[in-house]
Amino acid sequence: MASLLTRTRLISLVSTTAISMLLGAGDSAAADLSMPGLSIDFADGQGGEGISTAIKVLLGLTVLSVAPALLIMMTSFIRIIVVLSILRHALSMQQTPPNAVLVGLAMFLTFFNMMPAFQSIQQNAMTPFLEDRIDSDAAFESAMSPLRDFMIRQTREEDLELMLEVSNSPMPDTVDDVSSASLIPAFMLSELKMAFQIGFVIFLPFVLIDIVVASILMSMGMLMVPPMMLSLPIKILMFVLIDGWNLVVRSLLGSFV
Repeated sequence: MASLLTRTRLISLVSTTAISMLLGAGDSAAADLSMPGLSIDFADGQGGEGISTAIKVLLGLTVLSVAPALLIMMTSFIRIIVVLSILRHALSMQQTPPNAVLVGLAMFLTFFNMMPAFQSIQQNAMTPFLEDRIDSDAAFESAMSPLRDFMIRQTREEDLELMLEVSNSPMPDTVDDVSSASLIPAFMLSELKMAFQIGFVIFLPFVLIDIVVASILMSMGMLMVPPMMLSLPIKILMFVLIDGWNLVVRSLLGSFV
């Protein structure tokens, strides 16, 4: 009961403070928010620097909230995580390596592969914007340019034509005229197709091991023995002996060149 009363008082205090700020917005250009243990200053200071800083913080939080979606849609993360997932299924291990390990490896490989684009965004968009040398529109255009270049290099013409057709968009004269709304889904389709092609090449030798083991057990009359019991350690041993993780990572990163 005491905890409920405390929460009720806190909600009432926050609501009262918010209403007071809204009602007093016409009397002053900025107001301070004060609560027990919390104080936020909205004073604009000299030339509105306080409000400008608050807007930058808000924009930064917004970028952080959509960063995972951007990472999935506009980088090499799709191809890497799909191939790693197919590899895990080819090894017949549904939970090993765990999802957190695969996602973490895919993220670091994505950062490594996208480092030139990220460096260009940092130098041409983020740093000038934070130093007030360019506005937000120019920063957005500078940030999208290296990502668009990467997506255009990895997108198939058939997928791009499909997205332009379903969106009833006119055929552009150059790739620079292609809108991001059509380029991003076309890039994702191309990444999925490439990932499945690489996954098929990875999956094939493991399927052959399963077939050989099943044929041997059937010829020996051991029909009650699950083939997975023998094929799983053989596949793991073969994968370790050929240094499979090295080959997979090398092939993945090499596929983006």
